[in-house]
Amino acid sequence: MNKNPLFEIGKYGQSIWFDTLSRELAASGGLQKLIDDYAVVGVTSNPTIFQKAIGGSQDYDQDIRQLAEKGQTAAQIFEKLETDDVRMACDVLAPVYERTEGVDGRVSIEVSPQLAFKTHDTMQDARRLWKTVDRPNLMVKIPGTHEGIPAIEQMLYEGLSINITLLFAVSMYEKVMEAYLKAMERRAAEGKPLDGIHSVASFFVSRVDTMVDKELQARLSATSSPAEQVRLKGLLGKAANANAKQAYQAFLRVFNGPRWEALKSKGANLQRPLWASTSTKNPAYSDTMYVSELIGRHTVNTMPEETMLAFADHGEVRGLTVEEDLQGVRQALKELGEVGIDMEDITGRRLVDEGVQKFADSYKVLLDELRKKRDAVVTR
Repeated sequence: MNKNPLFEIGKYGQSIWFDTLSRELAASGGLQKLIDDYAVVGVTSNPTIFQKAIGGSQDYDQDIRQLAEKGQTAAQIFEKLETDDVRMACDVLAPVYERTEGVDGRVSIEVSPQLAFKTHDTMQDARRLWKTVDRPNLMVKIPGTHEGIPAIEQMLYEGLSINITLLFAVSMYEKVMEAYLKAMERRAAEGKPLDGIHSVASFFVSRVDTMVDKELQARLSATSSPAEQVRLKGLLGKAANANAKQAYQAFLRVFNGPRWEALKSKGANLQRPLWASTSTKNPAYSDTMYVSELIGRHTVNTMPEETMLAFADHGEVRGLTVEEDLQGVRQALKELGEVGIDMEDITGRRLVDEGVQKFADSYKVLLDELRKKRDAVVTR
């Protein structure tokens, strides 16, 4: 008998990953409990997650002191702390990795957000993190920026497993899938193995509604037409899941047909869509809406703790919901355009820039905190 609805999701081909990592979680048995009790089969991290973990805890103080005494910079200290945590989580998830033949049991670590628009530096950072963590179930996260695309292709070609992050636009997601196929084709042409390389494309969800709803509210305030008000209100909270469902349709198109079948026959793995940013930001909406509506085959949903606990408590599993009401999806996106919402600008530019900046800000705050702790040790 299933323990909670999270286990039910797995029957439909979706994996649950946990969108948090800390020293305490990896070392205390907390991660193993998530595996056993909440169907978690992977972990993701990013600069914001580590900023909260390291800045809000004394668990790292001894290591910071030892590294400071060795003359390490704040950036060097952070990389040592995060790679140690990620390696520890990789080891906890190793049995899942083995059981799923490399599909799950994954832990993601992100390249520096300061490199989001620097192709060459991103590749150098990815190679170093891959080598430092030195675990087969690692995934290195590279932002899905225009500058990130060639880095993504090259790293996949070199045999790294890559998690492409900060995807909002279907058009950019299509470029990411193309980069994956090209990388696998390059390897196949050279007789290199494909079966050991895995990739996910992290398509962000709730942040789309946050920005689109703000635009809709501004239009609501500006109109006195009752009919227009009804129309605008009817579009609130509809953009994010519609955008994600459209992305899933792109996934089905790309990973189907002769080109993909040729790679599959040589051992290539699907690059799975991963739903990220699945916590509900608007308290007026269901706290599980970005989970219950996006259940689909060959997908991942990476959840923060509050979303995971909410779904475990009262989540509804209705089936392959990511494929439901596609006509409604097309209609919602059409109407958003008709009322002046430029989805391509929002998802292809504004949300990406905002996301990169948020991670960069968290990284800066973290380094400032580490610098203060390091300096306090050194000056004693």
